[in-house]
Amino acid sequence: MPGLIAYGAYVPYHRLARADIAATLGTPPSRGTRAVAGYDEDTTSMAVEAARSALTRDGLRTRIGQLFLATAAPAYLDKTNATAVHAALGLDPHVLAVDMAGSVRSGLGALLTAARSPVPTLAVLSDLRTGLPGGGEESAGGDGAAAFAFGGHRNGAPVLAELLAHDTVSDEILDRWRLPGAPASRVWEERFAEEIYASLADKALSAALDQAGLDRDAIDHLIVSGLHARACATVRRSAGVRPEAATADLTAEIGNAGTAQPGLLLADVLDRAEPGRIIALVVLGDGAGVLLLRTTDALPAHRAVRPVAAQIAAGSAPMPYATFLSWRGLLDREPPRRPDPEPPYAPPAHRRNSWKYGFVASRCEKCGTRHLPPDRVCVSCRSIDAMTDEPMEHVRGTVATFTVDRLAHTPSPPMLVVVVDYDGGGRFRCQLTDATEADAVIGARVEMTFRRTVTAAGVHNYFWKARPVRTGETEGTGA
Repeated sequence: MPGLIAYGAYVPYHRLARADIAATLGTPPSRGTRAVAGYDEDTTSMAVEAARSALTRDGLRTRIGQLFLATAAPAYLDKTNATAVHAALGLDPHVLAVDMAGSVRSGLGALLTAARSPVPTLAVLSDLRTGLPGGGEESAGGDGAAAFAFGGHRNGAPVLAELLAHDTVSDEILDRWRLPGAPASRVWEERFAEEIYASLADKALSAALDQAGLDRDAIDHLIVSGLHARACATVRRSAGVRPEAATADLTAEIGNAGTAQPGLLLADVLDRAEPGRIIALVVLGDGAGVLLLRTTDALPAHRAVRPVAAQIAAGSAPMPYATFLSWRGLLDREPPRRPDPEPPYAPPAHRRNSWKYGFVASRCEKCGTRHLPPDRVCVSCRSIDAMTDEPMEHVRGTVATFTVDRLAHTPSPPMLVVVVDYDGGGRFRCQLTDATEADAVIGARVEMTFRRTVTAAGVHNYFWKARPVRTGETEGTGA
């Protein structure tokens, strides 16, 4: 039986309090917070983090045959963003990596295509929602990513949730749109599409339940996701499931992450669902789609390394609203009086792909010395070309020393730079992110995270940074 073999989610560390937006702009106050991608994050970097969380079991990465990246906010146009995710994960060169981009419905498309594929497929849903200052999407939106690997027992991986049935209904509904180059989406009056979406969701859910031979009382967890908040609320009330089956939408804590929202909600349910439970995922947007899943006995032993609830709880104190506007390019701050940063150059970047994207070091076969970055000549025994590759993205380390640089070119001054001594050997200097000056201390434990270091001349420069290990976080194998 085909089904889900791995999953993971990523919720950015930063938070923005909706009350701060209201206090600054004089709009009606609203409660809760939204998740905010850091100044050095985009949908590609968040996709890498979600996929790393999913593919922690030994050998799982080698089984993936396809990679789909779904987003409504791609970092590049006319260039495949999924290939950067592919490179960061160190997948086989023959793995197909493609984007499904343009609308939030692309997330549903990636999930269904992966679930129905005969080849083990990784679907990554990532989104970054902004909106204009004072608009509903700025306050209600959120950022995040989720990843799901589908396969089956024949692929050598235990199935965590069987795919029982699925159905989709498509409809041309002008309730949300954004022209190329526009800074934010425009929406029609909410009452227009509320009943339309409710009717479409009912049709899709009924068809999926008929395929599976189930009735609505059999649903243990009902997940409803979409950017039309009123329609989602209506579907939850009118779905005909047991009241306790309707799950929370997490918008009060992290906002609505658009394309990634169904993935975040599904990951949150999988983090706590018991074996044998029926999950109905309903996705609204230009129609409706439904996936019916049944959890298996393998789920408790193979849950995600970082549960969604734990990531929500580990979020930062609310950031200043002005900082959020600056990070999103809506508040143009005076740049530092330094030369503009240079973009990465294509030929050397391509020659060092395994280091730049995969953070793969080398270890001397003669004396065991680890080299970061990788080298041909051992610094200890001077052996030449006696090296083996050693992936480092999962290896934690300790801060040996640090610098607080108040003059460096960065959207979030000051720049924190640390020298890390890695467990098992090796030392490297890199930036510290998702941190304050108080986090830059000798002896602090850090782990690596894939980030966008700078964008210059229209080119994103991706590399790895260190981030503090938060209390209570566990560590995967990074296989």
